[in-house]
Amino acid sequence: MKDSIASIFSLFTSSSTLFCCALPAIFVMMGAGASFASFVSVFPFLITLSVYKIELTLFAFSMMGVAGYLNYRASFAPCPVDPEQGRKCMLLRKRSRLIFYVSSGILLGATFFTYVIPEFV
Repeated sequence: MKDSIASIFSLFTSSSTLFCCALPAIFVMMGAGASFASFVSVFPFLITLSVYKIELTLFAFSMMGVAGYLNYRASFAPCPVDPEQGRKCMLLRKRSRLIFYVSSGILLGATFFTYVIPEFV
C-alpha cells in the first residue's frame, strides 16, 4: 500500500513540474506565447511555481527516488496466500509500477523541456 501512495505522490510532483516549467516552454516553442499569457492570467499560481522551478524539480526527483525504492522493495514482498487477495496484491503492484513509469516519463519530459530545449532556442 505504501508503494502505491508513493507512486501517486510522485505522479503529483512530476505533474507539477510539467505545469510550472515545461508548459511555458512548449507554448513559446509553438509560438503561442500570447495564449500562455492569457492562461497565466487565469491560473496565476503558475508564476509562483515557476519562481521555484529548481527546488520543485529537485523535490520531484527525490520523490521519484523514494517511489522507485518503495516499488523495488515491494516487488520482493510476499503477497497473501488467499487467491483473491493475492490477485489483488499483484494487480496493485502492477498498477503502482505503471504509475511510477508514467510519472517518470512526465518528469523526464518536463525536465527536458525546462532545462535542455531553452538552451538551444
